[in-house]
Formats: sequence, structure tokens, C-alpha cells
Amino acid sequence: MNDIDEAVNWQGNELHCADCSNRALADAGGCRLQQACVEDRYAKRIDRFFEWNPALAKDYLEHPYFEVRAVAAKHVDVFHLPRLMHDRDETVRWSVAHRLPSKYLLMLRTDPDREVRIRVASRLDESHLASMSKDADYYVRQVVARRLPAGMLFQMMHDADPEVRLTVARRIGMEWLAKMSGDDDARVRIEVARRIDGGSLHLLLKDADWRVRYEVTSRIAGKYLMQMSGDDDPAVRELARSRLAPGQGMQAFGVI
Repeated sequence: MNDIDEAVNWQGNELHCADCSNRALADAGGCRLQQACVEDRYAKRIDRFFEWNPALAKDYLEHPYFEVRAVAAKHVDVFHLPRLMHDRDETVRWSVAHRLPSKYLLMLRTDPDREVRIRVASRLDESHLASMSKDADYYVRQVVARRLPAGMLFQMMHDADPEVRLTVARRIGMEWLAKMSGDDDARVRIEVARRIDGGSLHLLLKDADWRVRYEVTSRIAGKYLMQMSGDDDPAVRELARSRLAPGQGMQAFGVI
């Protein structure tokens, strides 16, 4: 038998409407076997049950099957959600974090499960985001870096993960970019070269990565182009020479 055609509960036992405590509800069309059933092991059928009967969600917050509690959290009145904040299953807490009011969401910042903390970081008020900037998980910190006000990103400039620092480099205020010009990751330095004020581009003139020097050459003031026209990388040299004024270019290469 195909799983989708089964009507079994979370323990693998076959379901029968005649044995169900919701028999009266079924008779009234409020639920249906293999379609909308709170005792079914399939989350979609449980979800449909609560879509049809949202007022019953509060009665299933302590159900032994975690999927029932997690789906009930999607439909229950928000005033009942705090009861599930410390549920033993991370799927339930993840579902709760999607709807929990801000004052309670703060309590889940240190949840043991990364997925829960990711959800919290994506919803937490900006004024409290900085408290998650040192989270142990790099992706939680990346979410924080995407949402933290630009004026507060300086505290994440030296994050241990290059992806987080790259996100920071894309958003941080111009006054802090120069301090990221010596980052260990070339992708971060490329982003710095793309955004940094023209007057500070010279900080990256001798960068070890040709891609960084190429970005610098595309924007730097003309007085530096002669220097870049002799760069070790052919793409950088070509770009520098193409930007030189015609007279300067010919003289530099001994044409006249």
C-alpha cells in the first residue's frame, strides 16, 4: 500500500473514525479520514484539520506527537504560544518562534537548536539583534549581519566566518570600510574595493589578489593609473592603460 493512501497515527496504528474522540466532529463534516485528521501521522492532514477547526488547536498543545503540537502552534491563539516555548522538540519551538510576540521571542535567543535561533534572528526587533551577533552558529550571525542597522555592523567586522564578513562589507557604513581593506578573504576585499570612497582606494593598490587590484583600477584616480599600467596581471594592466588619457598612454608605453 502506498503511504499516501494510509490512514495511520504517529505510532503506525490504523485509524478508524468509529474509535476516535472526534467522531461527532467527523459526522458533522469537521474532519475527514485521509484528508483532515488530527490523529494522522501526516503533517498536511493535521494542518488541514486545524484549518477547518482553528478553535481546537489549544486543546492539542500537549499532544504526544510533536507534529500535532508544531502544527497546532501555527493555528492557536498567540496568547497560548508561551506554553510551547520550551517544548522538548525543536520543530515545535521553531513553529512557535514564527509567531511568538517580541517580548517572548527574546527568551529563545539562546535556544539549543540553530534552526530556532535562525528563526528568532530573522524576526527579532533590530534593537535586540546585536545580542545575537556572537552566536556560535555562522548562519545565525549571517542573518544578524543582514538585518543589523548599518551603524552597528562595526562589531561584526572581524567575525570568524568570511561569509559573515562579506555580508558586513556589503552593508557597513562607509566610514568603517577602510578598516576591512586588510581582511584575510579576497572576496571581502573585492567588496571593499567596490564600495570604498575613491580617496581610500590607494589602500588596496598592492593587494595580493588581482581581482581586488582590478576593482581598484576601475575606480581609482588617474594619478595612480601609470603605476597600475605595469601591474603583474594582464587584465589589470589592460584596464589601467584603457583608462589613461590618449597622450599619457602613448608616452607611458614609448609610442611617442
